[in-house]
Amino acid sequence: MRALVIGATGATGKEVVKQLLEDERFTEIIAFVRRPHFAEQHKLKEHIVQFDALEASSDHIKGDVAFSCLGTTLKDAGSKEAQWHVDHDYQLHFAQLCQAGGVRHFILLSAVGANPHSNFFYNKMKGVLEMEVKALRFEQLSIIQPGLILRPDSDRIGEIIAGKVLGFFNRLGLFKQFAGTSTKKLARILVQESKDKRLGVRVLPVKEYQKS
Repeated sequence: MRALVIGATGATGKEVVKQLLEDERFTEIIAFVRRPHFAEQHKLKEHIVQFDALEASSDHIKGDVAFSCLGTTLKDAGSKEAQWHVDHDYQLHFAQLCQAGGVRHFILLSAVGANPHSNFFYNKMKGVLEMEVKALRFEQLSIIQPGLILRPDSDRIGEIIAGKVLGFFNRLGLFKQFAGTSTKKLARILVQESKDKRLGVRVLPVKEYQKS
């Protein structure tokens, strides 16, 4: 199988690439990156792209399954408009090119609470993206909705505090839908989802996936 990955240099994306390399089902992994990042691996090919001109790479956007793990924070992006451009526009364009290129299974890393009608910017952004990717009518579409993503060695103070606070409430049985998931475990969920052969759309909060 041939896998395509965007967001491959992010905390979750790197784990996805690592686990794909270890998976015998995959014979080729194409990582679309802004600059070289990974050590040389015989199954891995890095394709350098400009995400504002992704259509220039359309000949390379062909495969069996695609993983869309791209994302940024409001702080890193600098504005809501810039975050929308990365988290929504780039991923939607990638999905459109995947659909045109015959990709059968598209796996989107979204977020719990995604809702196109939400009053919260982040939830609305994720919800609009989910809605528009669904409209592309992939043969298989898997949308994974984690709560807090726990990045190894994170230096984001807010993320560290949120993880500790949520952990405390989770131990009391509260806010389980927002429970933190490590990037390693989240990547495992994404890669395992590529094994599912059911057609149509699957929208899965991480807590629901872990039950199945």
